[in-house]
Amino acid sequence: MQPMYFRMVRCLLGSRRRAAFVVAFWVLIAGLLAGAAPALESVEDNASANLPPAASDSMKARDLVRSELPGQDATPAVIVVRGEGAGAAASAGNAVARITSALSGTARPAQVTSVISTVTTPDAAAELVSRDRGSQLVIVPITGSPSDESFQHAVDQVRSLASDRAGPTEVAVTGPAGIATDTVKVFSGGDKVMLLATVLLVLVILLAIYRSPLMALVPLLAVGVAMRVSETTGALLADAGIITVSSQTASIMTVLLFGVGTDYALIITARYREALFDDPNRPRAMQTAVQRTAESVLASASTIVLAMFALLVAVSPALRGFGPYLALGVAVMALVAFTFVPALILLLGGSVFWPGGVDKAAERGRGAGVWHRIAALVARAPVRVASAVVALLVVMGAGLLGYHESFNTLSGFRAATESERGQRLIQEEFGPGEIAPSTVVVRSRDDLRSTPAAAAIGAALGEADGVSRVGERPRFGEGGRTVFYEVVLDLDPYSSTALDAIAPLKEATRAVADAAGVEDPTVLIAGETAQNADIRSALDRDTAIIVLLVLAVVTAVLVLLLRSLLAPLYLVATLVLSFLATLGATTFFALTVLGDEGIGNRVTAYIFVFLVALGIDYNIFIMSRFKQELRTLPPAKAISAALTRTGGVVSSAGLILAATFAVLMTQPIRELFQFGFAMAFGILLDTFLVRPLLVPALVHLFGDHALWPARPTHPRTPPTPAAGDQPAALQEGPGTSTCGTPRIGSPQRGGGHGSSWLR
Repeated sequence: MQPMYFRMVRCLLGSRRRAAFVVAFWVLIAGLLAGAAPALESVEDNASANLPPAASDSMKARDLVRSELPGQDATPAVIVVRGEGAGAAASAGNAVARITSALSGTARPAQVTSVISTVTTPDAAAELVSRDRGSQLVIVPITGSPSDESFQHAVDQVRSLASDRAGPTEVAVTGPAGIATDTVKVFSGGDKVMLLATVLLVLVILLAIYRSPLMALVPLLAVGVAMRVSETTGALLADAGIITVSSQTASIMTVLLFGVGTDYALIITARYREALFDDPNRPRAMQTAVQRTAESVLASASTIVLAMFALLVAVSPALRGFGPYLALGVAVMALVAFTFVPALILLLGGSVFWPGGVDKAAERGRGAGVWHRIAALVARAPVRVASAVVALLVVMGAGLLGYHESFNTLSGFRAATESERGQRLIQEEFGPGEIAPSTVVVRSRDDLRSTPAAAAIGAALGEADGVSRVGERPRFGEGGRTVFYEVVLDLDPYSSTALDAIAPLKEATRAVADAAGVEDPTVLIAGETAQNADIRSALDRDTAIIVLLVLAVVTAVLVLLLRSLLAPLYLVATLVLSFLATLGATTFFALTVLGDEGIGNRVTAYIFVFLVALGIDYNIFIMSRFKQELRTLPPAKAISAALTRTGGVVSSAGLILAATFAVLMTQPIRELFQFGFAMAFGILLDTFLVRPLLVPALVHLFGDHALWPARPTHPRTPPTPAAGDQPAALQEGPGTSTCGTPRIGSPQRGGGHGSSWLR
């Protein structure tokens, strides 16, 4: 008895009327969800994705600052004003006075709570005026969530007022409020371009592959349905607080669904064309195609979904919140591929192959001559082929010698922003550390206001390594048990050196507090440098765990799929080699050729998870076909046949998947650009080097042991079926179909396979 799934598929795909029901079902589901769900953009959470774990010291320090210091719940915009020429100091002072007046009057945005400048706070001049007195800072706290449109509008108003009152001075608005607003603008400007570029690129490639307009539209329509269902379901889950979705996750979801969706459609339609060569009855040919691709596509989708769920072990919000939404999308895409795609093709009938016709489409499903030649090359010299590919991968991996990461969000924008210009002005005029001061928090059991300990700690901090200056007056929290020091480093606050300085600064402060008589002090550090240090620690921990977990997931899926212990080991080894080569090439291209400041701090983890989860697909497809060919062929001929039969379709699928990820390179964000380049490069490596050359070469070298402990039996020559016979997989009983209706026979053009291949 066939599994229930296959019986259901044969029932649903038994006629064009049933196929129409399947198509209508998905369209109805997509429409109902669209009407019930909020817009995805309205529930996106872009703030938490850039924060360290909630339990980290820097987040505890941030919470103390917000709870014990008044006005710290607002997000500050920093206005930097630079005068020009001999009268720079006077022109900067006059501009600051005009800007302060505008932001303090009735025309100011309602969300501006106060203005801190040399006009309103003369005592803070040492911190607000540059050493040459030619530049000044104005701090403008703004209430509300940076993700809200009202907040972004308030920042735009602040920028407009500052620009109008700047006079002859140079003015830029930066700081956390400016950076958050520019980040939203940069992302929103690229989404529509990315979607349009993805659709056009995939359509052109599909037209070249299928040579049929309708067949090329089928995968795109399937992706559209899956994307709509995934986005609306994700929006409902995010609105309920079950998952989180960020702008980056949404962008990657778009290209991921286009990539895997067209891949699955290509695999199924290729088997459909091949089945039509044996049986011209379209419903039966489609049922055969779905059955013969089910195992490999299910294994592929399961690997990606499990790899995405593996991210739930992460403590970093950027990684932990990444997986569930993407896992949802891939699961929906697999369901659509197995139901909507076959049903739509059957519904379109013979016109789906226009203008070439069914016969030409079926003939193209038999394999191309170039793959015969590649298979013959690998069979003749497997040692030389494997050695050459491994050597090339090792050379590419040498690029890792220059690997280092970046934690500067603004340096990752590939578009000019006012906040980046403002930070550059602050660095030039006030020193590198002024763009992101840190706050050292010392907490005691006793009131520190009446003791000399607070002053002693402040003096010691001013002399600590890496510290440029300390705020003139420490601030005390409620009850005096917590004291806050503003500390400016003499380093770029986003550099690795600055991140490395946080832990020693914390230890030095604790030692000074102990020496000053503070009983059992708690020392924490808030600010972007401390947060990035905690993000780095969390990512290092998460990446190590995720690498092991994803490799275990992939290995387990391969063991279950191939019923082998040896094959998963050498297949996973090829994935690791491919990943190292990809990361090395990406590092060289991004840092040496493009001059990027570093690899985005989350990019490496993203590349590993996606490249392993998606790269194993092509190994799954060829090895699944290898298993099937072993039923009638010895191992050497079976792997050659598998390569020949899967070569065209898998290479086409890889080309489309690489192209869709390459579209991410149109985004003006460093992380997405680097991730898109790495995925496109790595997928092409897997598609055109690892899968067609290295894997078959290894199978040739292992021979009969390629699937150890399973061993192939002596293959049997398949019998030639009589006219009117049906594939064995479709026979359920004498004279009836699975749904209980009479089965209509039709002559076949060729034979099937035997059933015994392993003992």
